[in-house]
Amino acid sequence: MIRGQAIQEKFFIDDFYIHDLLRDAKKATNEDIEKILQKAERFEGLSHQDVAALLVVQEKKYIDRIFEIARKIKSHVYGERVVVFAPLYVSDYCVNQCEYCGFNCDSSFRRRKLSMAEVMQEVKVLEKMGHKRIALEAGEDQENCPIDYILECIKTIYSMKFENGEIRRVNVNIAATTVDEYKMLKAAQIGTYILFQETYHQETYERVHPKGPKSDYMYHSTAFDRAMEAGVDDVGAGVLFGLYDYKYDVLGLMLHNEHLEKKFGAGFHTISVPRICDADDMLNTRYEYAVNDEDFLKLVAIIRLAVPYTGIIVSTRETKEMRKNLINIGISQMSAGSSTRVGGYSEAQADIEQFSLADNRDVKEVVYWIMEEGFVPSFCTACYRQGRSGDRFMRLAKSGNIKNVCLPNGLLTLKEYAVDYGDKRFKKLARKTTKKHMKQIKNKETKKKVTENLKQIEKKGKRDLYL
Repeated sequence: MIRGQAIQEKFFIDDFYIHDLLRDAKKATNEDIEKILQKAERFEGLSHQDVAALLVVQEKKYIDRIFEIARKIKSHVYGERVVVFAPLYVSDYCVNQCEYCGFNCDSSFRRRKLSMAEVMQEVKVLEKMGHKRIALEAGEDQENCPIDYILECIKTIYSMKFENGEIRRVNVNIAATTVDEYKMLKAAQIGTYILFQETYHQETYERVHPKGPKSDYMYHSTAFDRAMEAGVDDVGAGVLFGLYDYKYDVLGLMLHNEHLEKKFGAGFHTISVPRICDADDMLNTRYEYAVNDEDFLKLVAIIRLAVPYTGIIVSTRETKEMRKNLINIGISQMSAGSSTRVGGYSEAQADIEQFSLADNRDVKEVVYWIMEEGFVPSFCTACYRQGRSGDRFMRLAKSGNIKNVCLPNGLLTLKEYAVDYGDKRFKKLARKTTKKHMKQIKNKETKKKVTENLKQIEKKGKRDLYL
């Protein structure tokens, strides 16, 4: 596809349609809201009209019900596991002038990209932390950070083994690109291709992206089409809530997801939910549409109701308290021990960060805390390697069967982490967590296999065992 070329079919984001949805949603009766909530509770997902109606609801009794159903859906689909990962920033060279980003091309700081030796050092630290999956991040700059450099980074990351550590899956968050380059990423065995729309409201999008290739709204918005045409099975979306009305952007996510499902048979594998925050070397801009905590919790819960089978990701932008609330209403993945600086894991004084962090706990603290909250921290990457991706993953999720592998595999990776990185206190809680959640595995053969694998990990030093 030529950059800026109009797509042949009708574009999936219709500004007038979204505004009409939000206007008409105000007419929903109490009876309408009850029917929508009952539909969500049956794990049926929601229509655009349903989502709009819940977005404008203000009555506490309905918001409480939304939270209650979101918790139920999360447990039904994914069980009690929470996937843990970390970002790895390899380059902050960027030619885009995104007003909210610390890597803005007009920001004056010493740009850099990691050499392969430096990538190895970063990965060594991440593996020492216990991470098994990462999200590779880079600014957009074809001269300083071309696709060949990204591919070399991926190859280097997969080649690294430090003691019992290894990165088993690299998800990739780089700029919108061509079908040919997506084919290269697919061949490099990436996990999920991640791209943030930032906002679906075109006028706002173009205002906050005044310069650089990212300013092309249409090219950016159709990137997932090209990725999936190239054979990339799993794509991960997200918007930066606060750039425009969050209600509009939630509906934009729903329309985009529906478009991909109709065209490719699978929608978003994940949806990330960052909120606007200050970045280094940026003015303390007051955003008119900044999302408060109450609305943020509500919108995340509504996304969980609307797309029950899509993973939802929260980063370390959010505080410990907010992350605690979020894992109870639908979040299924979170970053831990993160750095948003190039070289930020291995260097005491790395350069500028893309955005500020609110949760600075290390990985072990976060993993322990997840267990304290009653969940299973998971470093699992099995689905990618077992071919459970794209439409196959969605079929398993919609049948309710995906948790039958998510929980067992989560327990196995928790055992690995406890043996390799845990102290006495950590191992005690890990054993208690495992014993509790093993009871939820109903299939006798599965339980037997998991029990055997747990012993193999602890007694014989086996690693990377999964269903």
